[in-house]
Amino acid sequence: MQFQGLVFGVPKEIMPGERRVSAIPETVKKMISNGAKVLVEKGAGLGSYFSDDEYQAVGATMVAGAEEVFQKSDVILKVKEPLFNSEIGKHEVDMLRAGQVIVTFLHPAAPVNHEMTKNLTATGVTALTLDGIPRISRAQAMDALTSMSTVAGYKSVLMAANRLPKFAPMIGSAVGMLAPANVTVLGVGVAGLQAIATAKRLGAVVHAADIRPEAAEHARSLGAKTIETSVPAEIAIGKGGYALSLPKEWVEKEQVALYDTIVKSDIVICTALVPGRIAPILVTEEMVKNMKPGSAIVDVSIDQGGNCALTVAGEIIEKYGVSIEGTKNIPGMMPASSTTMFAKNILNFIGNFIKDGKIVIDMNDEITASTLVCQDGKLVHAGAKEALGLN
Repeated sequence: MQFQGLVFGVPKEIMPGERRVSAIPETVKKMISNGAKVLVEKGAGLGSYFSDDEYQAVGATMVAGAEEVFQKSDVILKVKEPLFNSEIGKHEVDMLRAGQVIVTFLHPAAPVNHEMTKNLTATGVTALTLDGIPRISRAQAMDALTSMSTVAGYKSVLMAANRLPKFAPMIGSAVGMLAPANVTVLGVGVAGLQAIATAKRLGAVVHAADIRPEAAEHARSLGAKTIETSVPAEIAIGKGGYALSLPKEWVEKEQVALYDTIVKSDIVICTALVPGRIAPILVTEEMVKNMKPGSAIVDVSIDQGGNCALTVAGEIIEKYGVSIEGTKNIPGMMPASSTTMFAKNILNFIGNFIKDGKIVIDMNDEITASTLVCQDGKLVHAGAKEALGLN
């Protein structure tokens, strides 16, 4: 059997506000039927409305605390990167051991995760990050980033609209017409497309920008007006259709192209990402300073550093009268939908590198090579090495 003899650990997520869990009873049942033992920390699924009894009913072993889950597991399955567990006074990295495997969203290139990435590497664990899964056909069922982006794009617009001190749609009233809100979406991948569709449903006027011509076309198909960035396709598009990291001079040209639209926006949704790299800064401080007071920015790309120069990871701040939201776990705000998608993605992912009960880290496999962060005390993730200046 595929997972014969392996112990999977499912700890409770500890990021404030995080309600997702890495495995649901349905996926736990499949792991166990394939030979695994699954340890689930008590209460791990409650935020997503899965009870301990439901996990026990499919054969999971319920464990009282996180330390026991980490200590007794061969493979740790998480949603978010390792954090300090204030309940037990210990960082999750310090609960890991050499030779153990951890699978989660690590975002190792993001500045906020640099120290954690270095410490994780030093433990000697094998760490794989779900944000590195390539856009290829056989990886679609594993692509947790796409699944979570679907949730984040939808929810981000609702969050921004909730902060906005005006209507999103055009409103007719006895005293005249009230103009609709102007929404700008930066990055037209999965999250961006969901953001555009949601903003259009709310009745807003929507602009969108993406350096990839095909993505811009998708934005127009949803009714958005696109902003011409003039970035040549040959330096904009990478493998699998993802955006490439642009040279500094082209990022500056893109900022100039975006300026007028951004400063006139009531809402800006930032979703522009470069796989495995720090997100590009597209909204400068000067832009924010010239936006209308009461405007709202939601920086969905914050896990990889953020698209707005002023975003603070994990916080909601106000600067120059503009609210800037850097919430790191937007999908965690919709746990019923996001957890079900995530748990199925992660089950399919581990099935790619576990064969007949053995963990096989094959760097000739595109999925493994793109997601491996560190192994045997060595940092191998290209984006993290670049961000840390180790290339």
